[in-house]
Amino acid sequence: QVQLAESGGGSVEAGGSLRLSCAVSRSPEHNHCLGWFRRAPGKEREGVAVIYTESGATYYADSVRGRFTISQDNSKNTLYLQMDSLKPEDTAMYYCAAANWAGPGGGEIPTPSLFAYWGRGTQVTVSS
Repeated sequence: QVQLAESGGGSVEAGGSLRLSCAVSRSPEHNHCLGWFRRAPGKEREGVAVIYTESGATYYADSVRGRFTISQDNSKNTLYLQMDSLKPEDTAMYYCAAANWAGPGGGEIPTPSLFAYWGRGTQVTVSS
């Protein structure tokens, strides 16, 4: 069983920054794709950013591209999401997830159903 644990959430004012971390219990070579997803109250789960661990290819949602950066530290089995220029609409519970196989990586964030393992989430609240 793969375990993921998010940290780094909190409350910030608009324009501020946060860095989320996700500790992954499985070594990088076994994770085809790692990603960050979020769910705001009353909304469906949304893919934020993913990274294909072997190629390093990254994909972002249009709403965060240019403001958020996904990265991985294989030596620490840790996934990161650097979030800058935060907006109130970024307020949500953020989840990290790992996929055994998430498709060929055609330029879009894979569907959440391809991610078999999920963390419990960390809350991000951005005030205006």
